[in-house]
Amino acid sequence: MKAILSLIFLCCSPTILLRAQQTDAAPSGAIRALEHEWVEAQSHNDNRALDLILDNAVVYVEYGQLVSKADYLLRIKHQDPSTDEIVMEPINVRVFGSTAIVTGSYRETQRRAGMRSLTRWRFVDTWAYKKHSWVLIAAGSATIRD
Repeated sequence: MKAILSLIFLCCSPTILLRAQQTDAAPSGAIRALEHEWVEAQSHNDNRALDLILDNAVVYVEYGQLVSKADYLLRIKHQDPSTDEIVMEPINVRVFGSTAIVTGSYRETQRRAGMRSLTRWRFVDTWAYKKHSWVLIAAGSATIRD
């Protein structure tokens, strides 16, 4: 009996693992797309898109300060879009049911008064599946020192 159960388990395990990978692929792809949409929306001062991406109660740490959604959107609204360029580097998405954790890095180029500076950032973002869509519920980043 144990041999039969072991054989059934061994036969079913790859199928279960494959299904888990397939079901995680769709949320992972959607979240990757949202991460890129966030960068694009911020680069183009698109508060309408940012409003849809960010949860109303988002916890956002920016430059070491807690920033509310309203404060973040206000800053983006008044930011000169020609001064910043953000380039995403490879990211890692891990899905845990209706929650996903994204880790990665990006490069930010700023142009101010004819000067150009480049800063690399490492980030952790937390997404939740709420009301049939993924929204950003927490984010934080820190500069990478060379």
